[in-house]
Amino acid sequence: MEFSVKQSAIEQQRTACLIIGIYEEQRLSSSAAQLDKLSNGYITTLLKKGDLEGKVGQALLLHHLPNVLADRVLLLGCGKEGELNERQYKQIITKMIETLDGTGSTDAVCYLSDLTTKTRSTYWNIRFAIETIYNHRYAYTDFKSIKPETKHTLREVIFNVDDPKAFALAEQAVNHGTSIAIGANFAKDLANCPPNVCTPKYLAKMAQSLDSQYEHITTTIVDEQEMEQLGMNAYLAVSRGSENRAFMSIIHYNNATVPDTKPIVLIGKGMTFDSGGISIKPSEAMDEMKYDMGGAAGVYGTMKAIAQMQLPLNVIGILAGCENMVDGNAYRPGDIVTTMSGLTVEVLNTDAEGRLVLCDALTYAERFNPALVIDVATLTGACMVALGTHNSGLISTHDTLASDLLQAAEQSDDKAWRLPMGEEYQEQLKSNFADLANIGGRLGGAITAGVFLSNFAKKYPWAHLDIAGTAWKSGIMKGATGRPVPLLSQFLINKSNSQLAE
Repeated sequence: MEFSVKQSAIEQQRTACLIIGIYEEQRLSSSAAQLDKLSNGYITTLLKKGDLEGKVGQALLLHHLPNVLADRVLLLGCGKEGELNERQYKQIITKMIETLDGTGSTDAVCYLSDLTTKTRSTYWNIRFAIETIYNHRYAYTDFKSIKPETKHTLREVIFNVDDPKAFALAEQAVNHGTSIAIGANFAKDLANCPPNVCTPKYLAKMAQSLDSQYEHITTTIVDEQEMEQLGMNAYLAVSRGSENRAFMSIIHYNNATVPDTKPIVLIGKGMTFDSGGISIKPSEAMDEMKYDMGGAAGVYGTMKAIAQMQLPLNVIGILAGCENMVDGNAYRPGDIVTTMSGLTVEVLNTDAEGRLVLCDALTYAERFNPALVIDVATLTGACMVALGTHNSGLISTHDTLASDLLQAAEQSDDKAWRLPMGEEYQEQLKSNFADLANIGGRLGGAITAGVFLSNFAKKYPWAHLDIAGTAWKSGIMKGATGRPVPLLSQFLINKSNSQLAE
């Protein structure tokens, strides 16, 4: 699918389809009013007859409008004028693609960028449209021997921009929207890949493949032998029960205007399959534990997105690849492991393994003298209980960093909610035999998991995103979501803008 922007009068548009918004109560968007005047009131006549009420999700496809050069005109209901929100806008874009895919239209000129929304500009209308189209078109069929038939005749969408002052931002929206959507789709592909294929070694190969694709990326791999030399005993304890060895992939993206700028470090939990270990999970839906590497997939997709956008930043993405399996050599409840930091941890539950991998990865990140560190993980079912599947959980020891992430979540419509921290939660992690226990009891589980990680992130500004409820969907819509690629990408866009302004 190709996307572009242009500025031209509606009466000059020769295209397979014009896409126009109609509000409720027979109110016309600015482009619809122009088209109605051009067609001698054809649209208002239809509206008065009740052919379209203008409600969100409605569509009416018209052919051969009087005095209109386009082959078709697609009228889309946009709800009440001035009350359109992000969710409704994405529903409108989805309806647009569903309708056009049922026609022979190969190209379309979209006038939805002129819709009035509560808080969004033309930039956001275009960017959200592109991300929504990519998301709607996404399908993971790599392992289907008989590919499902798809009727995708639409190959190009052109966004019309009337305001010359908004044109540069509109072009940027195409770049950002396309790059983020591509990054999210690659994250989905990686997460949807079956665990007999997507092993820690496969994660490492995917990270290495970015070297040849982007000039600003170099990747190094830390294997189990090097982990042992570094004292990453918590990470290795989790891997011990699996025949698939652990690999930690370090993706360096160096493109800052000032070369020695401190890097932003993103760490993704890459548990390519999580059986729970000896504290084994219930069998129901255990197949979905291939998604326990959603954090690594999200970091991988974000690194791809920022490389596509060529953001002027230094960013390091760490994919902490590992597999948690049941075996005679697997680590046990009651074991005490010494982390890379020197702190000891008593293992009370082998299914609380992600924090053991991440704690060593957080210590490893110190060597980069980072400006800040964000770890991303499908860490706790407790976060799903607290926030459902709509918001990712955010925990941070740094208020400014937390505020910046929440702003990026709001901007990108990739929602997050900050959870509290405090010494009281540290009390739950006390152990009679080690410095820390790896669980803090049933209550406040998402918070105690984040607080556990905070013990290993004291040398830099740090935040933790728990994406257990947002990284994938279950049921008939089962599949990876690509989150939080939009959130992290927006955070990095904001950082690059602030650095350029300095």
